[in-house]
Amino acid sequence: MLPDRFKGFFGEPSGNQPPRRSGAQEEKEIKVERLSRGLEQFFFNIRGVQGLSILDLGGAVQENIEFITNLGHRITTQAFVQTLDQSFGKDSVSHADPAQIQTFLEQQLSFPDESFDGVLLWDTLQYMSPALLAATVDQLYRITRRGCYMLGFFNADDKCVSSPNMKFRIAQGNTLHLTQQGFRKQAHPFNNRNLERLFTRFDSVKFFLTREHLREVIIRR
Repeated sequence: MLPDRFKGFFGEPSGNQPPRRSGAQEEKEIKVERLSRGLEQFFFNIRGVQGLSILDLGGAVQENIEFITNLGHRITTQAFVQTLDQSFGKDSVSHADPAQIQTFLEQQLSFPDESFDGVLLWDTLQYMSPALLAATVDQLYRITRRGCYMLGFFNADDKCVSSPNMKFRIAQGNTLHLTQQGFRKQAHPFNNRNLERLFTRFDSVKFFLTREHLREVIIRR
């Protein structure tokens, strides 16, 4: 269980109002190490194989690049959330303009069909409005190969209006170093049912619910 100072790391703030934080708190980074069954499952599913192509939507994080390449795989990184802010405005949850959606997807996911054997989504999808989210999932389906595994993280607190702004660093095959710096608005809540609908074209969706209001999801193409 996380120490008291990390309570609410994934589940708060909740209710109708965003969190109240001082300027100093806004800038302060919170770091924690945690076991991840989703991460463990992701690497278990690609064990014994080398030369796979992995897409990481969390940006160029050195620890992740080294871990993936040391396993004998290729990694492509995309700063998904950073580009989302540049395209639609920081903390915007209205991503409905078709032209903007098209431009964003061309910047981030304009890869040939069936390019990737694995995708580290991290928590990027939970900040997208329905129109952008659906278009993004369609592109992920297009650029992944059959048998590809994707790993995503979603806040499991249905009352939450903001989620921690996270950076995920792989420490081991089942352990993550998490860094939180502030919060981001969530476009809408996610539960098992709507996640299954979101990934209905994929072969399977598997959930791991943690004590910290964090839903880890493995999606198989």
